[in-house]
Amino acid sequence: MNRKRETQLEQFREQLYQSFERCADSLMDLLDALSSQTTARSVVELSLEACFQREYSSLYKAIAGFFEVSAEGPAEGERREQEEGLLGIVANYVPSPAARPYWLFGTDVTSVPRQFARTLAERGYVYQPNPIKSNKPVTIGHQYAVMAHLPEKATREEPPWIVPLVVRRVSSQEQEATVGADLLELLMSDETLPWHDALSVHVGDTRYSTPDYLAAAAKHKNLVTMARLRSNRTLYRQPLPVEGKRKPGRPRWYGERFSLLEPETWPAPDEQVAFPYTSRRGRSYIIQIEGWHDMLMRGKHDCPMHKYPFTLGRIRWLDAAGQPVFKRPIWVVVSGQRRRELSLRHSQAAYAQRYDLEHFFRFGKQRLLLTSYQTPDLEHEENWWQLVQLAYVQLWLARPLADRLPRPWERYLPAPQTATPSPSAVQRDFGRIIRQLGTLAAMPKPRGNSPGRVAGTRLRPRVRSPVVKKSS
Repeated sequence: MNRKRETQLEQFREQLYQSFERCADSLMDLLDALSSQTTARSVVELSLEACFQREYSSLYKAIAGFFEVSAEGPAEGERREQEEGLLGIVANYVPSPAARPYWLFGTDVTSVPRQFARTLAERGYVYQPNPIKSNKPVTIGHQYAVMAHLPEKATREEPPWIVPLVVRRVSSQEQEATVGADLLELLMSDETLPWHDALSVHVGDTRYSTPDYLAAAAKHKNLVTMARLRSNRTLYRQPLPVEGKRKPGRPRWYGERFSLLEPETWPAPDEQVAFPYTSRRGRSYIIQIEGWHDMLMRGKHDCPMHKYPFTLGRIRWLDAAGQPVFKRPIWVVVSGQRRRELSLRHSQAAYAQRYDLEHFFRFGKQRLLLTSYQTPDLEHEENWWQLVQLAYVQLWLARPLADRLPRPWERYLPAPQTATPSPSAVQRDFGRIIRQLGTLAAMPKPRGNSPGRVAGTRLRPRVRSPVVKKSS
């Protein structure tokens, strides 16, 4: 194995080990077991992995000891300090952009269904996709927001790796965009991070195209925010200059309407570009991008959006005959003081990489047991999400060291077109990697059998928590 790449993974593991205040040995064993398992269906089965040297009860003690509230300060403040500490550790291993002139970040939210956990606090009605059309896509549970770095790709065939930087639960009193703005503030305000004062691009879906979020992101001078717009939005052009003597009163802030549903309200685009695109199945398309500069959207009394103009982009896929492939185009808003430094092709490429976040959620739920930890304690669930985040970063750092280990039925599949292995391939070979590197965890010391509870002890039943329904 490449010694330099080994050293990078070893340094990350050493920094993590030193940052654990409690149960450090058990936590390292748990991270290694989670990174190398391929058959576990529940969290407790991680104790059967060769990397986990302890009894299964130590596994739950490690999760509980990852973060514990002290008696001095509030729990929320201490949790934020832990987030900043983990962000500082992971940011040291994020590579600087080489081919593109900006750092790329993305934020997305996913749901954790916990409809049967009646004693779990802060449960609410959250989105859950349902394949049956007659059923509403709603379940009861929690939501978690993930802020991640989207690294550069040498080719289009590169696996959809991301680097999760911060994971935070969306409480029942918060909106997804509010939590996203807080994570963005944490990401851009820290002067010790390598992307501070460098051109950075943040991509998100429609929940991050609200006036509140765009206004909060606009105060970062080196940040360009890119988010998708719903197709029923109404925007505005710049107001025309008043000829002659201006009438008394406040000057006009907004010009003519620009309704995304009414093509007759669209003027000619200020910029337009088209280029060929070949899908992975070999189909040829033409991607057409149109841009309108200095557009505006309606704000609020405390959020004057006329001060934050943006570029509106319309992205369409055309076939060989020039007809649209999809029924609706993609409308994106590109906001920020340095938005003109990005071309239309840069904007389309940046937004297209946002979908790598979906692959992270799928891999985390299917292979890293992201939503399989059934606990009645809210703090322990948040601990588990942060541990899964660290396990994924560990797999990302181990990708140059992993060998491909195809299953017998996979040997005759076409050879991959890239040398970078996928997250599943790295997880399959991580057991060998950790055996060569060695573990930092000390060997367990048996202490005998626990005396258990005193005879006659009666535990009080847990209090059942109501389901919270957010107001519109």
